[in-house]
Amino acid sequence: MRLTRQSSYAIRTLIYCAVSDQGLSRVADIAKAHSISELFLFKLIKPLVDHGLLETVRGRKGGIRLGRPASEITLLDTIRLTEDGFTMAECFEDGAVSCPLAGSCDVNAALSEALQAFFDVLERYTIADLTVNRLGIRQRLSIVPGLTLTP
Repeated sequence: MRLTRQSSYAIRTLIYCAVSDQGLSRVADIAKAHSISELFLFKLIKPLVDHGLLETVRGRKGGIRLGRPASEITLLDTIRLTEDGFTMAECFEDGAVSCPLAGSCDVNAALSEALQAFFDVLERYTIADLTVNRLGIRQRLSIVPGLTLTP
């Protein structure tokens, strides 16, 4: 299983906001720090805002910030918003399934258990857990103290 770029960039954006000063982060700065397109990042931010993981402030001195404390945003919250689905095999899909063993084989049960374990781990980790090394992350992202915008 491989997560999409959207998931990776969403997590990176939340980490950036968590380690920046208490003010607002500019989308342009986040895009530059992660070498991603601002347009792509704007599209990615919308569902994060819609679900309260981020909030935006409009205007000349606007930007984005976490919508709730980093300790209350789990990796699972983020992944569920950014992934289209978690179909691990044909038997997970709705509708016609061509496998003659569908519904009577233990593969589906095993994969379902594995997927639930994956979700359980993602739910245990928060953005706060991923940003314990704030200083190191700030250095790697070239976040200079005092340069983050404030409202």
